[in-house]
Amino acid sequence: MAHPLPGPLAHLEPLLGDYGYWAVGGVILVEDFGLPVPGETILIAAGVYAGAGRLNIVAVALTAFAAAVAGDNIGYLIGRFGGRALVHRWGRYVLLTPERFARAEAFYTRHGGKIVTVARFVDGLRQVNGIAAGTTGMPWWRFLAFNALGAALWVGLWATLAHLAGDHITEIYAVVSRYQRYVLIGLGVLVAALVVRHLLRRRRERERERER
Repeated sequence: MAHPLPGPLAHLEPLLGDYGYWAVGGVILVEDFGLPVPGETILIAAGVYAGAGRLNIVAVALTAFAAAVAGDNIGYLIGRFGGRALVHRWGRYVLLTPERFARAEAFYTRHGGKIVTVARFVDGLRQVNGIAAGTTGMPWWRFLAFNALGAALWVGLWATLAHLAGDHITEIYAVVSRYQRYVLIGLGVLVAALVVRHLLRRRRERERERER
């Protein structure tokens, strides 16, 4: 007998029932280069299915990981080859001058690895992660490494929890979602601290240059 998906996951049952791993990979792939689809939700639903014996948890995890990395890399390419031109052409209308963009590039190159890894767990950031990294010129090999780390942690967390928790996963997800705002606040504080440190360092460098 088919094991029904609990609560808000139920609407994904036809998709998973008909397409299985293809549904998992396809939805996560397109979410990760910017489309507003439920990538995290389908990963959780597939984990519940695997716990009920309808899918293989290892196959779910490998499919989700591959799709997450591939999707973010498509986003990176979009940002790298399209985003920069848009910024230089239209950025001044939103106060993003070429000089400010150059500083953002330097910041992302230096600290982007932390952002790329953490963004995987934050809805909204997850969808634009690759595009932002590509637009700001983060080196591809660096993006790939931190993105793969974030994807492995994200897939490992949700696939394992869903597989073990089964019908109780909706309560767990509700608690995590409730506290996601604190993750966003923490990330904002981290970014602000890094920006302040960068500005202070530049100020000290200018002062040393004037003293020479």
